[in-house]
Amino acid sequence: MTLLLSGVDSFTGIHPFLLVLAAAGLDRLVGDPRWCLHPVVVMGWWIRRLQQLSERWAGDRPWALRLAGGVITALLVGGSGGAGWLLEQWALGRGLSDLRPAGLLALWIALTSALAGRSLEQAVRSVLQALPDVAAARTALSWIVGRDTTELNQAEIVRAAAETASENAVDGLFAPLFWMLVGAGLWSVGYGGAPGPLALAWGFKAASTLDSMLGYRQGTLLWLGTAGARLDDLLVWLPCRLVALSLPLATGCGPGGCLQGLVAALRDGVPDPSPNAGVSQAAYAHAAGVQLGGLNRYGDQLKVKPLLAAGSPRPNPAAVERMLRLSLRLELLWLLAGLALGIAISAVGSVQ
Repeated sequence: MTLLLSGVDSFTGIHPFLLVLAAAGLDRLVGDPRWCLHPVVVMGWWIRRLQQLSERWAGDRPWALRLAGGVITALLVGGSGGAGWLLEQWALGRGLSDLRPAGLLALWIALTSALAGRSLEQAVRSVLQALPDVAAARTALSWIVGRDTTELNQAEIVRAAAETASENAVDGLFAPLFWMLVGAGLWSVGYGGAPGPLALAWGFKAASTLDSMLGYRQGTLLWLGTAGARLDDLLVWLPCRLVALSLPLATGCGPGGCLQGLVAALRDGVPDPSPNAGVSQAAYAHAAGVQLGGLNRYGDQLKVKPLLAAGSPRPNPAAVERMLRLSLRLELLWLLAGLALGIAISAVGSVQ
């Protein structure tokens, strides 16, 4: 127990941020290999099993379903974060003097699994590469969006690809990266026994997976998925707005344009029913200079989404590629900011 509590006390300064940088680099290099069991698949198995048990016990009683949803959320997020924390403490032992090479390799790979930069690029580009074959593009798109794709024309397919590229950049890349950097910051200042990059990233991924599987407001999920969806909204709220604030830097704008970008994203995105999806899409719409939003079909329901960057040209494949490049540039900027923070903390520690 003493070992676990002392943990990574000497793994401080810039070292935790270098670990996050290495994970981001590996994600961009290999993505999510299909031959490897992914932690999200394990989370999904547990969610489905717990959902079945909960619905069997709660029946159609709203209060019982809400209670069960809260229990599922606590178990999955706590268990995922706890598993990450145990792996961190085992891998790094007492810090730099007690590194376990196999454990450090496992930690590196596990951190990589929480990022989806390359896999998002591949999924979105598979849609663009299928065009002008509309049928093939619809099929590729159906794997990455929740809307009905069966009747979309080419322009609507491209808009859907642009919207998923912008929304999932936050959900799949920048939100977990943000929580990794928070964990790295805790280690960097000497809180070695605290949850680190992996614990916080896996905890976030658990909430995100809960939202994607149980967050649909229909049937029993109207109550069962509430806790997971609300937690996911909360954990994405700040990273989403930091993306909106910093994305203009990736376009080449100076710091003066950051506040304008944030204001525009909030103005256009807040009317969206989701507290984060509209803001993230609006940030990318303004950065790429295209109009997003409009009429979407979900099953037998039609939903009108607010127009984002209204009056701008509609997205074309080149605009979607521009969004993907902006995500890569912004990821590099966030990583460089983390390294700069680690260097500053190291410098302060050496003076003291």
